[in-house]
Amino acid sequence: MSSNSGRARDSSLHAGPDLSATAGASVLGIRRCAIHTQTNKPWTLRQCVEAYSAAGVKGVSVWRNVIEPTGAKEAGKIVRDHGMSVPAVVRGGFFTSLDAKIRTAALDMNRTCIDEAREIGAEMVVLVVGATPGLSLEDARKQVAEGISMLVPHARSANVKLAIEPLHPMYAGDKSCINRMTDARKVCQIVGDRMVGIAVDVYHVWWDPDLEMEIKLAGELGLIFAFHICDWLTTTNNLLTDRGLMGEGVIDIRKIRSWVEGAGFSGFNEVEIFSERWWATDQKEYLAKICRAYLERS
Repeated sequence: MSSNSGRARDSSLHAGPDLSATAGASVLGIRRCAIHTQTNKPWTLRQCVEAYSAAGVKGVSVWRNVIEPTGAKEAGKIVRDHGMSVPAVVRGGFFTSLDAKIRTAALDMNRTCIDEAREIGAEMVVLVVGATPGLSLEDARKQVAEGISMLVPHARSANVKLAIEPLHPMYAGDKSCINRMTDARKVCQIVGDRMVGIAVDVYHVWWDPDLEMEIKLAGELGLIFAFHICDWLTTTNNLLTDRGLMGEGVIDIRKIRSWVEGAGFSGFNEVEIFSERWWATDQKEYLAKICRAYLERS
């Protein structure tokens, strides 16, 4: 594989803006697509929702940074006025710390996040669970299970699910002690409540040799709450903000999607791309490319 093959496997993805890919029968194909507002980071919530709706996209997962300028009540109105479904508010979590006061503050933050999700009509809050230097991964996972257990009553009263998102092992040092589907499933089983499940993000779990088996098991247990898609570039220059558009990289997204759907998942396929490269482009043209890549490469 050439040195730039993971960045541009298909030059057609870089063609000019053309939303005609979503016309006619393609509109049916795009209906299960949701897009995270962070994917189009330069836009406000209103800009995201208006553009997604016009493109035939029916779902938007809302990051808290775009809720803050208007508040959750107005954010909910913006979403509802455009007939959009909200799979998730992103993100809660960060349960781990050597300091009990910090852990308590994290619980308060998560309760606020759940309240925001309820206000805008989101199905779930996605949890990036945290990791703390000086705290073993084993002890951190215990803190995560304890923290989530303490949130369950509030989540249940709000009818908002809690979705644990395993993060790639590169984040194990200071961002997430949950790095595999296996880790997330075990915490779900410890908590033992139907409000707690897993958000499967291909960027973080595609490498796992046990992935197919764990997806099947999670499906049997009713734990698959969300499915996030993007691509892994072989020439990535930033492990956080250089994700690829579907089809630009090496992840077999269609295969993983087939496993997830085979395990019983029928929700939105959520496009979540952090990319300085794409954020610097015209966002309307970028959205056209997202829609095309969703239809052709996922």
